[in-house]
Amino acid sequence: MILEPAPLGFDTPRSVDDVAFGQSLLELSDADGRALVIAEGADELHVRLRDEQAAQRPAVLLPLDSMGELRADVALHFARRLAGQRTGLLPAALRLTAFQKRRLIQLLHAFDVHARGGGPRDVAAKVLASDHAQRRSVEWKDSHARRKANRLIHDSIALVERGYLKLLRGL
Repeated sequence: MILEPAPLGFDTPRSVDDVAFGQSLLELSDADGRALVIAEGADELHVRLRDEQAAQRPAVLLPLDSMGELRADVALHFARRLAGQRTGLLPAALRLTAFQKRRLIQLLHAFDVHARGGGPRDVAAKVLASDHAQRRSVEWKDSHARRKANRLIHDSIALVERGYLKLLRGL
């Protein structure tokens, strides 16, 4: 999210630097301003402050691109948070469930194994921890671990080759 200083005359509820806003994990300054990563639980909000007045009188710069609606939802959560309401940092569309996190970790692990030249047997052994990978060819061919390993490889390649963009769009 990009913050600009609000024009004079607008009442802003609270400064971004206020301690009640959230824990800042990271803070960097460069020629484009200051970048903050604010965390609460597993949620992280990345905020870019274009100048120091943006922290004191925050106004959200909202690009109207294909993700404009999701950006507006993030901005609404931000505004509610600054107004003192108890709300999560991110809208539900951007929060991953525990299952989704485990699945993504599994997919990335499968991709790493495959990228290093591993096949379905390697994925079954290293990612799925399946003993089916050690079975003879005839038994391996009909194994559910083989089907699952092949599916993981296929899905992991799709994720790495632009499928991750769905995560960023909250789909």
